[in-house]
Formats: sequence, structure tokens, C-alpha cells
Amino acid sequence: MALSRFRRDRGVDYWPGFVDALSTLLLGVIFLLTVFVVVQFFLSQEVAGKDTALQRLTAQISQLTDLLSLEKTGKTSLEEEVARLSASLATAEGERDRLRAGAAGPGTAGELGAAQGRIAELGSALDSEKRATARALAQVELLNQQIGALRRQLGALESALDASDKKDKDAQSRIADLGQRLNVALAQRVQELSRYRSDFFGRLRAIIGNRPDVRIVGDRFVFQAEVFFDTGQAALRPEGRIELDKLAGALIELEKQIPPEIPWVLRVDGHTDIRPIASPQFPSNWALSASRAISVVQHLMARGVPPQRLVAAGFGEYQPLDPDRTEEAFQRNRRLELKLTER
Repeated sequence: MALSRFRRDRGVDYWPGFVDALSTLLLGVIFLLTVFVVVQFFLSQEVAGKDTALQRLTAQISQLTDLLSLEKTGKTSLEEEVARLSASLATAEGERDRLRAGAAGPGTAGELGAAQGRIAELGSALDSEKRATARALAQVELLNQQIGALRRQLGALESALDASDKKDKDAQSRIADLGQRLNVALAQRVQELSRYRSDFFGRLRAIIGNRPDVRIVGDRFVFQAEVFFDTGQAALRPEGRIELDKLAGALIELEKQIPPEIPWVLRVDGHTDIRPIASPQFPSNWALSASRAISVVQHLMARGVPPQRLVAAGFGEYQPLDPDRTEEAFQRNRRLELKLTER
């Protein structure tokens, strides 16, 4: 049998090395994925903070632009007022000069007195216009200073906005570059893992041989149920006990060589065909498949395999290998699967 050949050839002992290599590669892939998720989280937080800062700066620029527009409107109004006052001042000065010229010429005393009074009134109005013009000019100068300050502040905010936008683009570029490098590293790990898995199962097929009742399907050893049990029973046949004794010896040797930090287990899965069973001992195919898996696990434990390295599971008829309803399909589906996997 295949297990007998495996027992005779265990001097080659391919299992520990390949299991160790596969476990190490899986841990490496998990570590890379963890690093990628953590880096993505922190970079996303940084980008979110940059977006908030950009929104705040944009709002400030909008407010300053509105203020600048209002200041410009006020300045325009004041400049118009200054122009009006200047025109009024020029008119008043012209009227005063005209009256003075009239007062210097010949005329009656009454006309001279009236002219002098008019000149005094125009002088007083002229002084008022000059004071109003001076105040308007002072306000225009103040507005010019405020507009200059607002323009400087607006320029500083635009510079900060440009710098923040550049940092955001740099962060996005770093995220893309990191993702690309991690994808390349993961692809290399997956290719290496596939190469080891292919080599591992190729050697296992060479060890087990071409027995029809023992096969490798994916990453599982598949035994026909008849190797271990009679029809409708969960008690191990004597021949099955002998084969399990060999398997127990191999597992005990394997357990010594695998590093203790690797959480490996041997999972025993029981399967039946779709034909129902109903007996006092097994009310369903599910109960039969689970009982068979438990019988295998208990026998391995009795032979010294640590119980924390064993798992028993029953699937009943719900995971068939062959969906046909022929005797050959029923035989293929009645099976036990042994799989080395992580806990």
C-alpha cells in the first residue's frame, strides 16, 4: 500500500522541509499584506488631513477675495467723492477769485461790502471743502494700505495652498509606488509558493504511487472509506488500524521536526455518498461521516499523536467529488480526506 511505501521510504523525509517552506512563505505573504494595510491606513489618514487643510485654505481665500472686492468698491466710491470735492473746490476757488477781481474794481460801498462778504463765505466753504477732501484722501490711503495687506495675506494663502497640493500629490504618488512594489513582492511570493507546492505534491505522488484507493486531490490525501471501514460502520477495520499506525508514526516524527511556533494540524474529513442511512447508531449520513472522522482521530491519539494537532470534521453527502448517481460515483464520494493545514 501507499502508506507502507511511505513508511519504508521515510529516510528521504520530504515532508518537514516542504511543510516548513510552505508555512514560512505563507507567513511572509501575511506579513506583507499586513504592512500594506497599515501603510495604506496611515497614508489615507495623511491624505484626509491634507484634504481638510486644503478645504480650510480654500475657504479663507474665498473670504479674503470677498473682502478685497468690498475694499476695492469702497476705494472706488471714495475716489469718486474726492473727485467731486476737488471739482467743487476748484469751482469755489474760481468764484472767490472772480469776486476778488470785482472787489478790486470801481463800485459803490454797498457793492464792495457785499463782495467782501461773499468772498468770506466762499473762503469758509473752501476751507470746509479742503478739510473734507483731506479726510477723503486719508481714507483712500488707509484703504490702499488695507488692500495691500489683504493682497499679501492672499498671496501667502495661495502659496500654502500650492505647497499643500504638492504634498498631497507626493503622498498619492508614494501610495501608488508602495502599492506597486507590494504587488510585485506578493506576486513573487505567490510564484515561489506555487513552485514549492508543485514540487511538493509531485514528490508525494511519487511516494504514494498509483493506488486507486489513495489519491491526492489538491492539497489533501483522499482514501476510499473501504480502506478503513465496513459499509455503514464507523468502527475501524483491522487493516485500517494497521495503516493508521503507520500514519501515526509518520505524524509523530513530523511533529518533532516542525518548529513549535507553526500552528499546524492534521484535519480528518469524513464524507459519504448521497444514499441515506437511518439506523439507531447513525440517524443520518452526517452522523456517520463525523463518527468515522472521530474514530480515525481517536486511534491516532491512542498511538501518541498530540490531540492539539488533530481535527475531526463530518460533511455527510454534501461535498461530493462526483455528482453522478452511479456505483462508481458513490464509491468515489465515500471517502476520508487527510489534510495538513494551519490551525
